[in-house]
Amino acid sequence: MRLMIGKLDWYIIKKFIGTYFFSIGLIISVAVVFDYAEKMDDFYEHNAPWKAIMFDYYLNFIPFFANMFSSLFIFISVIFFTSKLAYNTEIVAALAAGVSFKRLLWPYFLSALFIGSLSFVLSGYIIPPANKKRLEFEWTYIKPNYSNKEVDFHRQIEPGVFIYVSNYNTYSDIAHKFSVEKFENGRLHSKIMCDYAKWDTTKNKWGLRNYYLRKFDESGKETVLSGHSLDTTLNITPKDFKIRAKIVQAMTNTELDEFIEDQKMQGVTNIEEFEIEKYTRWAYPFSTFILTFIGAALSSKKKRGGMGLNIGMGLVLSFAYVLFMRFTTMFAVGGTLSPKFGVWVPNIIFMLISILLYRKAPK
Repeated sequence: MRLMIGKLDWYIIKKFIGTYFFSIGLIISVAVVFDYAEKMDDFYEHNAPWKAIMFDYYLNFIPFFANMFSSLFIFISVIFFTSKLAYNTEIVAALAAGVSFKRLLWPYFLSALFIGSLSFVLSGYIIPPANKKRLEFEWTYIKPNYSNKEVDFHRQIEPGVFIYVSNYNTYSDIAHKFSVEKFENGRLHSKIMCDYAKWDTTKNKWGLRNYYLRKFDESGKETVLSGHSLDTTLNITPKDFKIRAKIVQAMTNTELDEFIEDQKMQGVTNIEEFEIEKYTRWAYPFSTFILTFIGAALSSKKKRGGMGLNIGMGLVLSFAYVLFMRFTTMFAVGGTLSPKFGVWVPNIIFMLISILLYRKAPK
């Protein structure tokens, strides 16, 4: 089977990519209008300048939004233009001329490869720096306040040094029920506990209040000290308590891998959301191929219900994919499923669907 690119291939590629970018452009225009209507009051309330709204927010909002729904609109685009080819008997003519259905899928594969590769590069290396500007704008003019709902905060801030915080107030930078444990050669060397620790911006140190210090020498003898206040330097600052969930969207693939490893080193247990972001950047581009072949197999044959039936079935399947992805990732965040499995299981299910539809496609 020859896999060179001929006139028919270029014709399908142009139809595929042209319909895809047209549909993406159309939905982005609608999304920008609705987003502006929703956030207009926030813009005026926080005195957001027009230049920042246009260039820092919406210029970076567009690629993020387009890539987020890329797979969905690939599916809809394939359904739409392939149905038109089928109802214009162009697919029948190609099959009658001796072009096999497998060969007919070659330009679909090339188009999916182009869009999937573009999606991977965008999500992993180009959109994160753009997201950094967009999120900074949101945090300044839309949601300016930090929050931290985490309680019983356990972290390893450096090898052998562990901290515990009952809860952290992001407005006053106060850590309540604060304690620090230091281990040497697997043995507890010291432990300091206090009612609360407040960050001193002038000294860049933590001020401990009503502290209680226990020290152990090599023989295990304990020395106890206590006092009203004590300044100490630790490898943690208030910004480490203020990590926002969306901050991973502003990290490249390399930065995200390093961030996850750093969180694991610190003993953070609830990192499923970060791992989901990591695996999603691989799974979504791959879904381009699956949804492309489902769309091509589903709409390459005339049906009594007309082209509208194909488009309707395509919309149902595409929304089913998105909902199934959301459903499994919710289980992954909750710890029921592993993040990798939760992200990839929709692709596995829909790949089986694509194989079934391919077998029933016209040959």
